[in-house]
Amino acid sequence: VQLEESGGRSVQAGGSLRLVCAVSGGVFGSLSVAWFRQASGKEREFVAGLSWSDSSTSYAESVKGRFTISRESAKNTVSLQMNSLKPTDTAVYTCAADGSRTYVSKNWSQYEYRGFGVTVTVSS
Repeated sequence: VQLEESGGRSVQAGGSLRLVCAVSGGVFGSLSVAWFRQASGKEREFVAGLSWSDSSTSYAESVKGRFTISRESAKNTVSLQMNSLKPTDTAVYTCAADGSRTYVSKNWSQYEYRGFGVTVTVSS
């Protein structure tokens, strides 16, 4: 499975941004895809995840109500729509996928496939 993220850029607080993860080379029926982020000097944290088989989703408490993860099956992409962005959302966002489970794990180590990450900077 190959993952390629796009959409990272600088934005002002209160603004919106859409990250896209292009997924290729996998068996989608058993795939789970998630976004993680890591701010400078902090540990990597789970942001949101989606099960490809039934589109069930999971979110970190810090982004609930502001971020939405979704899939576009025809394009084999998973998007993260981020609204009401805060400076604390500034981080490198990385897409990760795993083909061994259909549920969404919040544990980075359980994702076998990872992208290179994109930088999101939210200025106040």
